Amino acid sequence: MGSVVPIRKELPCVEVAEASGEWSVRVVEEDQELTRSFELESFALNFAEGQRIRLHLDRIVRV
Repeated sequence: MGSVVPIRKELPCVEVAEASGEWSVRVVEEDQELTRSFELESFALNFAEGQRIRLHLDRIVRV
């Protein structure tokens, strides 16, 4: 009989990361994930803050 592996559900979160001068924001909610890229840190942080408020989260995670 085969093994049953549950679908991994991540908790909602908003993550901000910088790599090679580009800023990325990752938004995870239920079974959806969205990643947006920005050239400016301020634009990335503003987008992340809006998503944090929309999802009723306490914080943004900086990776």
